[in-house]
Amino acid sequence: MNNVLVVDDQQILRVTLTELLEEAGFSVTAVASGRKAIETFKNDRPAAVLLDLKMPDMDGIETMQELKKIDADVPVILITAHGDVETAVGAIKLGAYDFIVKPPKFDRLILTLRRAIEKLELKRKVENLNIAFETSLEWLLGSSDIVKKIIKQIHQVAWSDFSLIIQGETGTGKTTIARAIHNLSKRAKGPFINVDMGTMPETLVESELFGYEKGAFTGAERKKKGFFECADGGTILIDEVQNIPLHIQGKLLRVVEEKKISPLGSAGSMDIDIRIIAATNIDIKEAVIQKKFREDLFFRLGEFVLNLPPLRERVDDIPFFSQRFLREAAGEMNKDIYGIADDVMGRLTRYPWPGNVRELKNVIRKAVLLAGGDMIMPEHVEFLIGDKCGSDMENLALMPLKELSAGAVRDVERKAIKQALALTKGNKTKAAAMLQIDYKTLLTKIKEYEIS
Repeated sequence: MNNVLVVDDQQILRVTLTELLEEAGFSVTAVASGRKAIETFKNDRPAAVLLDLKMPDMDGIETMQELKKIDADVPVILITAHGDVETAVGAIKLGAYDFIVKPPKFDRLILTLRRAIEKLELKRKVENLNIAFETSLEWLLGSSDIVKKIIKQIHQVAWSDFSLIIQGETGTGKTTIARAIHNLSKRAKGPFINVDMGTMPETLVESELFGYEKGAFTGAERKKKGFFECADGGTILIDEVQNIPLHIQGKLLRVVEEKKISPLGSAGSMDIDIRIIAATNIDIKEAVIQKKFREDLFFRLGEFVLNLPPLRERVDDIPFFSQRFLREAAGEMNKDIYGIADDVMGRLTRYPWPGNVRELKNVIRKAVLLAGGDMIMPEHVEFLIGDKCGSDMENLALMPLKELSAGAVRDVERKAIKQALALTKGNKTKAAAMLQIDYKTLLTKIKEYEIS
């Protein structure tokens, strides 16, 4: 990308500049007029333009404006006489990259050209990276208008160091988005630590997050780093942040505000450099109102809040994901399955998907496993999502309760618990394991739904 277009009505200057630039390693095309420059530019798309300010048929300002209509980013360097410097300075406000006074100083001209081309290359590399990034995120998150707005928000927040909260039902892609934000940030070379508070026993939360010194408590036979220290220099994702006990939330607030941690058993504190992303499958504001989550912590963590809609609210993404998961599963299982029957796709788009994208992926994978021909047919999905696809909740297959997160129909959650209890003959411990929730949460939900 080192081709230069030289535009000057004086032949001696065109020849001189061409020879000098070619000796410096540039590829040069030289023309004598503004109109010829426009024609040549359309065909060759040079990396930079050296343009004489004073020409008879079409002056440099007019020519530059026409060139910018074709490519707004191309750097245009004006060549001007001493008496036209004021005009050249004004041209910079109109989009010129710089100007060179005749007779041009060769060293400065080469330096200006190289800097202009390097700047253009960098700008286009960033644009290409952004396009690739958006394309990869659309591949992961979907291509609906709602998702495109979310991708735009990801761009806006990624390069900052804001703490943020990602809200969305289980299976909507919160972890995927958190990792994408980390990969696009200035912390990309640092660690990305994912901590799931939904699976961590309450008694271990403090020691796992903050670490501990040797002898801090019975059984602490050696010093252990906590998740915050492990994330130093990078990003930590605290998933299901609403499950952090209130007395630990105060310590978390200090981490957010001061970027300091105090391991258990330590008399002092240590500085850490981390970005905190919190994820939740509930409306965290409701937890604040119910005094289950500290308001000050919510405001500090929620410098930026991303809300991910459930799959049932972006039906346009269902065909996209269905085809994507079909291709992936068919390749994995070495099956020649190329499509999904129209009536099957209709069922998929009508189904409420309480487990969101994760549930859809599971259904398509199982359908591919069952399919014997080259298409997924109704019989391959009937027992997976029910005959009526949303109107008959009794036909839902038993699934992990975590996939029936906030916003899904309460009847579905109640029926899932009843089904699990029936299958385990009332054994709550086994039912909790089947539903992939902890025993305490199951008891709370049994009481809430008045399940006998």
